[in-house]
Amino acid sequence: MSAAADGVRAYVSHVLNRVRGAPRSVRAGRLQRVSGLVFEVAGLPMVIGQHACVEMSVGGFVEAECIGFNGAITYLMPIDPALGVAPGAVVYPANTPAQTRGGFSPVLASAALPLGEGLLGRIVDGYGRPLDGFGHGLDAPPGVASGPINPMVRAPVRQVLDVGVRAINGLLTIGRGQRVGIFAGSGVGKSVLLGMLARRVTADVVVIGMVGERGREVREFCDEILGEEARSRAVVVAAPADASPLARMRGAWFATDVATWFRDHGRHVVLIVDSLTRFAMAQREIALSLGEPPVSRGYPPSVFARMPELVERVGNGPDPNASVTAFYTVLLEGDDVNDPIGDTARGILDGHVFLSRELADAGHYPAIDVEKSISRVMSKVASEPHLAAARRAKQLYSRYMRGRDLVSMGAYAPGSDVELDTALRLWPRIEAYLRQEFNEQVSLQESIDTLRALVSGV
Repeated sequence: MSAAADGVRAYVSHVLNRVRGAPRSVRAGRLQRVSGLVFEVAGLPMVIGQHACVEMSVGGFVEAECIGFNGAITYLMPIDPALGVAPGAVVYPANTPAQTRGGFSPVLASAALPLGEGLLGRIVDGYGRPLDGFGHGLDAPPGVASGPINPMVRAPVRQVLDVGVRAINGLLTIGRGQRVGIFAGSGVGKSVLLGMLARRVTADVVVIGMVGERGREVREFCDEILGEEARSRAVVVAAPADASPLARMRGAWFATDVATWFRDHGRHVVLIVDSLTRFAMAQREIALSLGEPPVSRGYPPSVFARMPELVERVGNGPDPNASVTAFYTVLLEGDDVNDPIGDTARGILDGHVFLSRELADAGHYPAIDVEKSISRVMSKVASEPHLAAARRAKQLYSRYMRGRDLVSMGAYAPGSDVELDTALRLWPRIEAYLRQEFNEQVSLQESIDTLRALVSGV
């Protein structure tokens, strides 16, 4: 009898807890207008970033996010493709009861994987929803994404990062906590270079954000370029080109949240975002839909405000034994190095690696143009002998590039320029140093030793 009474008490307690946690009223709005990608809803004031569910004429709901408001009108943008939305559709806040033919039933937002160790080896979308078919797995307490860091408590960049790419290790040395841009036009080997970095970089966790890329590339990158071993320590956030601009923008933010969570829990993290340009394009689509005026080649002011917000979240935190080193690809429209996004990115990043189409067309991979590339923290993390060797190698590279046209035309007389003679003599070794096969593994110390041997005595 006492067991039955305990069961009744437990059931009553469960029901009371549900009643106490339920909303006191049911709020709903009406869809008044669809303008491009934006839903205009009346009668449902919401907070920016809050989710809502829009009833579809074919049944069910489509999830949307509040991106702005104007007086009594709330602006929503669907997270997934919105099909079957009719005029006057009812809109409910997510995770609240909605009135259906069977009465009131909860309308739940799509569940995301919690920030934490369980994300390792997983592939998720920009909202943290699993894409790899493994479901949500075991329940875990949700992690909390870190906010902006006080610049006065950031640990300085003082440790070298071994990226496994000889040209970068030797001539463009990267430090832990640095933010680097990989600038290139389309089809010059960005994805291959990112794969080399993801597989060989010395880090505890690698977070890869594929923002606005072709959907075909997601599986190819995970299965063929990343590989099984590297994938076990990686988190892939995929928001391909056919995703909504909101999902693409959130892909970059969620990848950043994942990276900063692992940093705040004592890990050395490498964040790779491909690409920063498509993050800016997604933000442009959202801003233009809200009526923001374009100011520079169609980009509204909010784009240039959002980019530093995203980039400044990463880097070193207060803990000197944890870091986020970030690589952002920047797609140069028409190979124009001065396009607005590329110009802004150079100003907020700690260095850039420029990939040359001329080198790529000649079969030189990775197609890194060391003349146009720079690492702004190399002088703080590299030794003096290493810096001297790198400067000498860049001088010889630059001298060869300036004089090669004279040599090819037969207008140069050997012996008239000692520096050019040295560059011509060493060019085969310099070119071999800058080339690297995809499966070739080169450590940091090996890169430095080879570089010093290359320029010794010249």
